[in-house]
Amino acid sequence: MRQRVDGYRAGDLERKYPELGLEEDYLYAYGIVPEATWRLLHPRMTKRLSRTEERVWELVCAQAKMHPRELEAHLGRKRQVNAWGSYSKATTRTLEALHYRGLLRVAGREKGIRLYQAAREQEEYLAPQERLRRLVLLIARILTPVPERSLRVALRHLAHSAPALKGRPQVVKGLIDAGDLRAAHVEGVRYVWPDAELMEIEAPEVVRFLAPFDPLVWDRYRFEHLWGWAYRFEAYTPPAKRKMGYYAMPLLWGEEVIGWVNVSKSGHRVEIEAGFAKGKPNGKAFRSAFEEEVERIKEFLSQGGV
Repeated sequence: MRQRVDGYRAGDLERKYPELGLEEDYLYAYGIVPEATWRLLHPRMTKRLSRTEERVWELVCAQAKMHPRELEAHLGRKRQVNAWGSYSKATTRTLEALHYRGLLRVAGREKGIRLYQAAREQEEYLAPQERLRRLVLLIARILTPVPERSLRVALRHLAHSAPALKGRPQVVKGLIDAGDLRAAHVEGVRYVWPDAELMEIEAPEVVRFLAPFDPLVWDRYRFEHLWGWAYRFEAYTPPAKRKMGYYAMPLLWGEEVIGWVNVSKSGHRVEIEAGFAKGKPNGKAFRSAFEEEVERIKEFLSQGGV
């Protein structure tokens, strides 16, 4: 958001989320999407709810908003293994499952913790194949140009979460055949993109610190193909095994991602530690551009009140 929305400051999205018609959900990655995209993602699953899920759903529907801890009075504080191999409260896991199914929505956050409420009901649903077609084009547009194999990987989640969305391999081929997607081989990799002319522009000599899940970075296969080194998100890696840092942010210089930075804040002090994949660039232009991005992120953090 910082790189794409003028004047964006840390915490703006969380503060304004309730009034912007947005939803938290999983597209090709977890994030915040427009309501129109959310409607394409559901219904996901049609299997019956468990007794616990039914009980939680009833409790949440009876309130305007619910914090996970409010369920503990009804369900206790039992823990379950989560997707990262650690433990989460069973109440939280049940809320997440109902949210994934589209029965609950995230109404906002309180100190980073999701508050839930009953999801809005959809009056009508698109046919599954039209939903799939639109989702394929949407994901391709966000990640464009994207290796065809990476697009297919992103679409696996749709088939797992929504069995009605069948025919993933066929839909990509069909969109290419119909001209809705274009395709070309680059150094042995087949890339696809929505039907539009790709513009060739000269990248400005600026430095940007990118988020680990930025669309430019998310596809690690494309990342290594374009820039020749492997970036890793190490927040879930044991500290002793980290090579880049807990929250290393890819460092974009012009049209090349040349390394990463770790940003830490203590009080009003912001510290930046940089690492480089193939050596630090020499010259005044890089040093000046790097310092300008440091100042931008300091402003972003200080005015955001975090």
